[in-house]
Amino acid sequence: MAMKILSALITGLAQGSMIALIALGYTMVYGILKLINFAHSEVFMMGAYAGLFLIGALGGESSPLFAGVVGTLGAMCLAGALGVVVERIAYAPLRSRGKNRANTRITPLVTALGMSVLLQNMAQLLFTAQYRGYPKLLPIQHTRKVIFITAITVMIGLQYLVHRTWTGKAMRALSTNVEAARLMGIRTGRIISLTFLTGSTLAAVGAVLYCLDQSQAYPTMGVVIGTRAFVAAVIGGIGNIPGAMLGGVLIGVIGELTKLTPYSGLQDVLIFTALIGVLLVRPTGLLGKAGIEKV
Repeated sequence: MAMKILSALITGLAQGSMIALIALGYTMVYGILKLINFAHSEVFMMGAYAGLFLIGALGGESSPLFAGVVGTLGAMCLAGALGVVVERIAYAPLRSRGKNRANTRITPLVTALGMSVLLQNMAQLLFTAQYRGYPKLLPIQHTRKVIFITAITVMIGLQYLVHRTWTGKAMRALSTNVEAARLMGIRTGRIISLTFLTGSTLAAVGAVLYCLDQSQAYPTMGVVIGTRAFVAAVIGGIGNIPGAMLGGVLIGVIGELTKLTPYSGLQDVLIFTALIGVLLVRPTGLLGKAGIEKV
């Protein structure tokens, strides 16, 4: 039994690390725009397809290192471009309409849901509903090591970007006050696009690693994983980068430990129960900070 628990913890760390990579996209966009980008889960799905086709075209199992690295980089570029396009088409026009409308808060949310449905149906038209398996580039134990190391490296890199670079200072300025940041000479549109680009590339990394580890690519794959990533971001404290990592790991471990019990089918129930419990104790999440918001 002890070996099963240890194995579940290792698998949970890998699973949670993948979820955290996707949750980072949610938390970055929310931290700056206070927007829940539900289309992010479909960018994750598109990144999985991009990685699948690129890795296959580059040799797959016959040249695993080259195909895996270059295919993942290519998927990151394509997903990043898609994220920027989504922001330009769906969200930028809403920001340009001003802030004095009564439906300012609900309109971006509905737009995000609509874009999510659009991308999902587009994937079904382009790729059909067929499940497509990834080639096995590495043994499963090595794949999970790569997943965990990648997630930690990305989190450290994001922390450095946000807190030690001019771009990060601009992002933090936007999260405080967009209009004030614009008056200070910050090109807010460019910084917002860069935020979507960064979050989408991370989603592509998570998608490729997720599929290499345990899944196939299919048009609705973003629904479950995207929901868990959003819950991870909220549990950790949405807008907080280490919080997204912590929330993802917690969800991954809870999910894998649940599989050892007779209630393995209630995995998502326990995850949402944990979410409710955390929010009752700490409404801002485990690492979130309370702030003052003008109404």
